[in-house]
Amino acid sequence: MALIVHKYGGTSMGSTERIRNVAKRVAKWARAGHQMVVVPSAMSGETNRLLGLAKELSPEIASDGVLRELDMIASTGEQVSVGLLSIALQAEGLQAVSYAGWQVPIATDSSYTKARIQSIDDKRVRADLAAGKVVVITGFQGVDDKGNITTLGRGGSDTSAVAVAAAMKADECLIYTDVDGVYTTDPRIVPEARRLHTVSFEEMLEMASLGSKVLQIRSVEFAGKYRVPTRVLSSFTPWDIDLAEEAKSGTLITFEEDEKMEQAVVAGIAFNRDEAKITVAGVPDKPGIAFQILGPVAEANIDVDVIIQNVSHDGKTDFSFTVHRNDYARTVDLLKNKVLQQMGAKEVTGDNKICKVSIVGIGMRSHVGVAAKMFRCLSEEGINIQMITTSEIKTSVVIDEKYMELAVRALHKAFDLEQQPA
Repeated sequence: MALIVHKYGGTSMGSTERIRNVAKRVAKWARAGHQMVVVPSAMSGETNRLLGLAKELSPEIASDGVLRELDMIASTGEQVSVGLLSIALQAEGLQAVSYAGWQVPIATDSSYTKARIQSIDDKRVRADLAAGKVVVITGFQGVDDKGNITTLGRGGSDTSAVAVAAAMKADECLIYTDVDGVYTTDPRIVPEARRLHTVSFEEMLEMASLGSKVLQIRSVEFAGKYRVPTRVLSSFTPWDIDLAEEAKSGTLITFEEDEKMEQAVVAGIAFNRDEAKITVAGVPDKPGIAFQILGPVAEANIDVDVIIQNVSHDGKTDFSFTVHRNDYARTVDLLKNKVLQQMGAKEVTGDNKICKVSIVGIGMRSHVGVAAKMFRCLSEEGINIQMITTSEIKTSVVIDEKYMELAVRALHKAFDLEQQPA
């Protein structure tokens, strides 16, 4: 008997008929003798609807008080899902019980709308599993040490599922979504994109951090830290598909590199259009200047991505970095009002019409000229590179947003990603 965690996304829970299909699929696994924990998202579109109502009442959402209430509101979408799924499972003849994150409890910090999981108490869940019940737990949410409901940010149900699997030492975590695995890039942009049967944890972590929407980055971090076997597969296959076939479908995130992986220099192309670039011009070139700029940004709980400091001229330099597009206006205001005068910089400018395109592959460690090939490909398409960042297994460029799809298609072809590795 194995302990299996299933996670279902919003589209998989998008109607009562789809919820019935989820229940039938879970029931199939339970009847095969597995202990089952299920983590569903809110029904498709429900979280947006709820937050839209809140923004109608208060366009200003930056204060802690409002953020707390947003978490209170947003968490109800998943609570509806777990209740409906438990009812559907009971209709299938199974014992099922639902829990909100605070009932487990899933303990988090107090960073409303961006909370991080600190611990999970699995005693209650294990007791239910031992009694033969299917346990259904809300994704996306937890509770802080003061009893406040918190949410983990968009895509947080993936994180919840993998964290539960890690805490309970589950045999496998299956992430059911509206795609049938991880592809070399988004098939909606490149129809020739190919599904990967396996992807290394490192590659998946980079792809998630660089814009791939298949898995939320924190879920991949959990999977890697606790070595949780994780598989991405489709919830739209027939629910009565043979169990052995289903267990081997989709894309498996692996933790061991093999010889076949090394043959693929680039595993995939990731992209992120949700970025904005900010430049602080005329900054005094002296020790500590980066901290003076980015310290207040970090204190405002704003994540920074690509960072570039230009060569100094006459004791002055320009400092550029990227943030999420949703944080663009807040970051510019923060720098103009609290940082600019203090450090004696010239001006703060920005561009929220940029994107980031990246090539990812563990084979890049042992192959030279990969970045040069990327740059040549973009040059031949007339695409100007604004910023560059690299690691052992990835190269990312910031370019004008209007060239994003062209860049992705060109790079996918240049690296022959439509071809199966030899």
